[in-house]
Amino acid sequence: MKNLLLLFAISSVFTSCKLNNSTEGKTKEQTKDSTIVGVDKDTNGCLASAGYTWSKLNKECVKAFSGIQLIPTENTTTVDETLCAYVLFNENADKAEIFLPDDKSFIFTKNNQRKTWSYSDYQLIAHNGYELKKAGVIVYFGDSEIGNKESGSSDSDVQE
Repeated sequence: MKNLLLLFAISSVFTSCKLNNSTEGKTKEQTKDSTIVGVDKDTNGCLASAGYTWSKLNKECVKAFSGIQLIPTENTTTVDETLCAYVLFNENADKAEIFLPDDKSFIFTKNNQRKTWSYSDYQLIAHNGYELKKAGVIVYFGDSEIGNKESGSSDSDVQE
């Protein structure tokens, strides 16, 4: 009888206990905090949450915004990095990959002309920085500095 009573007590303890990993009763913030960060890899294994995207040209995950930033011609008052295009070159600079804001990228090939790369009806021209033309119209422009630009400050604003 003691054994039967002990067996009943042990089985009731196991069946009445809840598992600790239940989300019942937690707030949204508590549940969100337990989410694993960094599991948003794309099909090429690039970690988008860390700013990486696949480069067709370099065959590796890159941070496109670390390339040459081109600003859209239609909105030049403030620089919104999400609307900018970015340029990365290969080692020989005979090819350039342009990353557009809609997450598309295109590989441009250097023409016989010096400092001009083209793809379809696009043309990248190195002239006082860079200009990206589509069907002969400048759609993006920028200097030759690598990386994002700070808006609202310039060395030329300082008067001596």
